[in-house]
Order: sequence, then structure tokens, then C-alpha cells
Amino acid sequence: MLEPTVDPSVTAGLSEAIQSILPALEEFTRFKDEDRAADTYTRWSALLEGALPEKGKGAEATLRVLREVVIPSGLRTGAPGFAGWVTTMPTVVPTAAALSASIAGPQRWWVQPFNTLEHIALEWLKALLGLPASYQGTFNSGGSAANLIALAAARQWACEQRGFDPAQDGLESLVKPRVYASDQVHHVVNRATAVLGLGRKSLVLIPTDEHLRLDVEALRARLSEDKKAGCTPIAVVASAGTVNTGAIDPIAEAVELCRDEGVWLHVDGAYGGFGVLDPDVAPFFEGMAEADSLVVDPHKWLAVPLGCGATFVRDRGVFGRALTLEPAVYLEGSARQEEAVGSQFDGLGYAFHDFNLEQSARSRGVTIWSALHEMGAEGMRARVVRHNGYARELARLVLASPVLELLAPVALSICCFRYVPPELAGGTEYTDTLNELNREILKRLHHEHHHIPSSTEIHGQFAIRPCYINPRTSPDEVSGLAGAVERIGSEVWATFAHRR
Repeated sequence: MLEPTVDPSVTAGLSEAIQSILPALEEFTRFKDEDRAADTYTRWSALLEGALPEKGKGAEATLRVLREVVIPSGLRTGAPGFAGWVTTMPTVVPTAAALSASIAGPQRWWVQPFNTLEHIALEWLKALLGLPASYQGTFNSGGSAANLIALAAARQWACEQRGFDPAQDGLESLVKPRVYASDQVHHVVNRATAVLGLGRKSLVLIPTDEHLRLDVEALRARLSEDKKAGCTPIAVVASAGTVNTGAIDPIAEAVELCRDEGVWLHVDGAYGGFGVLDPDVAPFFEGMAEADSLVVDPHKWLAVPLGCGATFVRDRGVFGRALTLEPAVYLEGSARQEEAVGSQFDGLGYAFHDFNLEQSARSRGVTIWSALHEMGAEGMRARVVRHNGYARELARLVLASPVLELLAPVALSICCFRYVPPELAGGTEYTDTLNELNREILKRLHHEHHHIPSSTEIHGQFAIRPCYINPRTSPDEVSGLAGAVERIGSEVWATFAHRR
């Protein structure tokens, strides 16, 4: 007979455990003090490092480390002045929804509310983005997985058009595969070609126009050339908002070209897809709802917890054949779908495992549902309009400044600019000096802790690059950034000039 045992981990007292760390989390989200995590690295890393304990420290000691060491030194991507990446700290309600799912919906299968909310959230996203209701959607971990999944469907379709099934037969019959994208495409597409067996060399980078958008005529010429050389076009990738500058490729023109050439069109809207909600830029998204596949990342502009992307595919059958998970007797065999459901474990509910890389996965839909239930389409539309407006206002300040220079057109919520001292204005021979100068300005900005943009490079020019998707950012941070770059730029240039 088995002896009764007590598990070494705590399985009761959830309220008390959460309550014990809530004050630390609440204090962290106030962002009232400067970021000192880097300055105190030696102290907190020493408290965290060490060998695996043979004897556990217990629940209270573990919670104490969380609230006293880990949380106070956390990553401050939610601070109002943070405008560095295309991800941000989640807002409150989706965070609570994620916690709810981790306890009450730890698996997105089976007959339970969290499974139903996966379906509802996908339907709401399609409605929000203006996609046809017939598209098959699925949630995944983010843009990397979302684009990989979409291109797997594209590969399936392209091969089926040539008489074989790559998911069943492999790629032996696939001749010189090609995926086409602009030279601004996100690098996860390059990795997807490698993982899908197409090879990194299959990605053909097409030049961009003066607005850093895909040159469709150059694409047309390259497609024609490759077809004559016996290549197999797998997909064209159009960016609905690049992460470098926010440029929106001419999607409608790409749709027309792909229909003429019989090529799959995939739209990467991981960052910028929600930009379609801004009436001022919506015309640039024309054709997005006609794409063969589309991805968006709710953990970006929608501000739900990190690890949430979404893929939508026009042809449900192709999508399923590309990613079908073969049935297992222990799983599908135990779900008596044809019988009346008397237990939540009698049916799988809405099944997404034939459209994904994951079998077991956390319930992501509840976070999207909660965000949209809280804000509505109107609230999300207002957020996108506000953030795009921030980038335009910063561009206006840059253009009005005697020492700031705009480096790329503003399409969405990204503004790329740099500091140029009057002595170097208009001189093409000063690129290296200006790059070094602006790198130092960005470093000083980060060390001051108030304004945290990131950087990129445009035509060899180092750019300071704020991206506005943070719900906590206010207009003061926008004007404050422009002023801070002018001030710091003047100070740094004085040291540069002295060295010269």
C-alpha cells in the first residue's frame, strides 16, 4: 500500500503567495525611480547565482527573492519613456488574464472557457483587421513562429501546384526554391527558409524605393528571370510595417503581381498590421485582406503578455495539410467527439494543433479577448492613431530643428533621425563622424534613463529610432526626446570638436 506523502512544493495558498509579491510589482510599474539594474548587477546577480540547492529553500524564501531582488531589477520596457522595441510591457487586464489562464486554463484544448476564447479571440482579430471570416487562424509564440508557419503553408501550396506533397514526400522534387522579400524584411524570414529546408540562399532580397518599400517592378523582373532559369517561386513576403522604419510595402501591387504570376503572397504585419486601424494610413494597407497569409503579433501593439503571435491563412485545407499532427490514440482516441459531452475531457473543443508547431500550448486567446473586451475596437483604434501621431509629431520637431535630421519617411509609429551639428550639415564625407557621434548620444540617453529609443542604420547612417507602441507613453516623452537629443548632442559634439 502506498504511503501518504506531501509534495515538496506548495500547492495551496495561492492568494497569499500572489499577495506577497504584488506590492513589489505595483512599485515596479510606477517607474518613479531611475533604472539602476545595470549599476546594481554585481549585487543582484551574486544573490541569484549559485549551485543547485540539494535541500530546497522553501516557498517563503523563494517569494522573498522574487519581491526583493528579481522584480525591483526587472526590465523596464513599460516605463513611459521607453520607445525602443516593437514589444512593450503588457497592460493590467491582459496580465490578469494570463495569470488566470496559467491556473484555470493551462492547456488550450478540451471543453473549457479558455479553449472557446482561443476561437473568439481569433474571430475578433479578423474582424478588427478587416480579414475575411473564412481565414483559418492560430496563435503561436510570436513573429518568428508565425512567419515560419505561414511560409510552411506557402511551401505546401507551391509544391502541390507542381504535383507533390512536401509534408508527406519531402523536398526531393522541389527545384531551386525562391522566396522574395524586400531588403528591409525581418531576419526571421531568413531563418524560416532555413528551417523549412528551402535554404537561406533561397531568400531573394529585392531593392526598395526611396520610401524603403518593396520595388514591385524590380520584383516582377526578378520573378521573370528566375522562372526562365527553372526556379520555383514559393512566396513573396510583403511587409506591412518594417521594424526598421515602419515602411509599408505596396501590398495591393504585390497582390496583383502574385495573382498574375501564380505565387503565394504572405504579409508580415507582426509589428505594423494593426496600423490599418489608423484612417490616415489605412489606404497603404489596401490588399492586405487579399493576401494568402498574414501574421500579426498581439504582444506588440495590443500590449498583451509576451509570447503571442497570430497566423491567418486563406486556404484552410493547405494550412492543415502543411502542419497536420498525426492522431494519437491516447489523445484523439480518448476524446469521444461523436458522443454527448458529459465531461470537459470528452471533447477537444476547438482544435488548433493541425495549424501550428505546438501540441501543448498555453491559452493565449484569453489575453487578446481580455484586451479587446476592455478597450473595444474603438479603444485599439485610438491607441494606434495616438502612437502614429507621436511619430509624426517627432518628425515635425526634427524638421523644425536646426540640428536634427530626419532619415526616413514616417509611415507608422517609428521615427528615425539623428543629430547633425551645423558644422557638418550637408557634408557627405562626415558619415563616420556622425555615426560615432549619434552612437554616443544614444548611449548617454540610455544612461540618463528618461528616454529609451533604440537604433538602426539607414543607407549606412546611424539612426536614433523610437518606436511608439507603449500604452504608458505621453506627448511629454515625445517632445522630451527631441529636446534631450539636442541637448546631449551639443554636449557630446563639444567633446568631439575638442578632439579634432
